[in-house]
Amino acid sequence: MSIAICLAPARTLAYLQGGGHLWVYLQWALGLRALGFRVVWLEGVDPRDREHDPGQQVSTLKSRLEPYGLAQSVALFSLHGEPLARDLAGRALDLEAAAEADLLLNLSHALPASVVSRFRRSAFVDTDPGLLQIWMTRGDVHLPRHDIYFTIGETVGTPAARFPDCGLRWHYTPPPVFLPEWPPTPVDSTAPYTTVTHWWGSTFEFRGRTINEEKHVSFLEYKELPSRTPVRLELAVCLVDHHEQWRTLLEPLGWNIREAWEVSATPEQYRAYIQHSRGEFSCAKPACMTLANAWISDRTLCYLASGKPAVVQHTGRSRFLPDAAGLFRFRSLEEAARALFAAESDYERHSRLARQLAEQFDARHVVARVLERALAVQPAGRGSRSGGGMGRRGRVVNEPMRRQEGKELGG
Repeated sequence: MSIAICLAPARTLAYLQGGGHLWVYLQWALGLRALGFRVVWLEGVDPRDREHDPGQQVSTLKSRLEPYGLAQSVALFSLHGEPLARDLAGRALDLEAAAEADLLLNLSHALPASVVSRFRRSAFVDTDPGLLQIWMTRGDVHLPRHDIYFTIGETVGTPAARFPDCGLRWHYTPPPVFLPEWPPTPVDSTAPYTTVTHWWGSTFEFRGRTINEEKHVSFLEYKELPSRTPVRLELAVCLVDHHEQWRTLLEPLGWNIREAWEVSATPEQYRAYIQHSRGEFSCAKPACMTLANAWISDRTLCYLASGKPAVVQHTGRSRFLPDAAGLFRFRSLEEAARALFAAESDYERHSRLARQLAEQFDARHVVARVLERALAVQPAGRGSRSGGGMGRRGRVVNEPMRRQEGKELGG
């Protein structure tokens, strides 16, 4: 019998217009599948939501997952504990079936403790490094107890961190990209440098620092960039009712503005948009620079894997990320302009370097290392389900990882 991993994304049902949001979790799911594991995709349903049809939401999600062989892997639970309607419950697995998985791999800090505690072993993956630890310290987020905690932030839990560790031991993992779904894709020199992004967030004070999550603040610092470079620059932003306002502000300065939901609503549209780009130009949330969390976006990895040089804002010293080799990390308008010039002046080389860098984030290796550690840890006490260590399960579940070690990357 194959080993089952239950993957809990951050409520993709609530954001079905975001193809890029879905890809965050597809990278993990496809990595798991490639390693020989059975995947259960766990989603919370809000029966009290009167604005959306949960049945339609589930149908749409399954249609999004169908091309990747995951439509029948969806499991549902109620966010408020009451039973799901019979017609909805019949469309997917239930929480009881999901909880039979050998591991809960949780990428949602909002997953209820009552759900997490159902699993014999659980691992949490932090995708908002620095911000999550601050939210936890402020009491904005109450993270349930897990057996082990991972983070994509290099500085989390280290002396270099500018934020608390919340008394937890954090294990660093790079974010994954599933390379077979992101092959290098050549484009001509007239294609624009692009990005797909949200601009909105909150601003608050924490221990004498202003923590700003509004990405448009960062972009406005670089609004004059088109006049400093001959390359075309395009932003696909979730603007909705504010589209005309920002288009009027930025297009006279040389930016092309697209509505993100029109070009990247499905995983396939998102991938096509990235792969038809010349490269990426993007800024980060001001909070990333304030906290120096050495964050890199999963979106940027998709550009790199596709052989697209990426010019992105510097988010702190990194042990793994270059500053000017396929990936360029800038700290000022002048550095951003020079980076775009450098990428274009030797484009084929930087395209190759971009792909080579992405291979270091190969989902098959990233996921294997996470599971190896997660399945080795002694589970927290959960009654008879906890067992007495790894035993037979641990040896069996590591077998696909050992088989993978001899395979080449980039397949």
